[in-house]
Amino acid sequence: MSKMNKRPVKKKTGQQKGIYIFAGALIVVAVVIAIIKGTSGSGGSSSAAAAQNGGDIKIAKSEITETATFIPYKSGNTLMELVAVKAPDGTIRTAFNTCQVCYNSGRGYYIQQGDELVCQNCGNRFKISQVEKEKNGCNPVPILDDGKTDDGQTITVSENYMTQNVALFARWKK
Repeated sequence: MSKMNKRPVKKKTGQQKGIYIFAGALIVVAVVIAIIKGTSGSGGSSSAAAAQNGGDIKIAKSEITETATFIPYKSGNTLMELVAVKAPDGTIRTAFNTCQVCYNSGRGYYIQQGDELVCQNCGNRFKISQVEKEKNGCNPVPILDDGKTDDGQTITVSENYMTQNVALFARWKK
């Protein structure tokens, strides 16, 4: 019978075990943070930020990226939210963060997952490239050229336009 070459098994020291536990905890924390960031619906701004209370909304185009920026706004006692995002063609797209079909449910708002916005009421997935391009369906309510001005550097949505659309957010429960 031949002898097998076997190495003796080394026992891990308490310090080595501690390093493995610490590394595992770091990985868990990183995964949790990634999940929260991926589902929070927040980009450059979040609805947790203080809502702008009235006035025109000014969006610096240089600050908008492929990660949707959710801009909170308060008109009277009604909380509203806009979404601004850079589309694959480099244009900045804007919409109300409410679904044209589901808005009355109160949960018809979107969060970003990858290159899509996902309605939190019906689950419809909507490509970032289609924001402001599609209307009259289960998609974010677009803010078209007649609802904003673009001077090349800044997109401005007027207080008057926001007030005209407050009914879209009357039951909003975000």
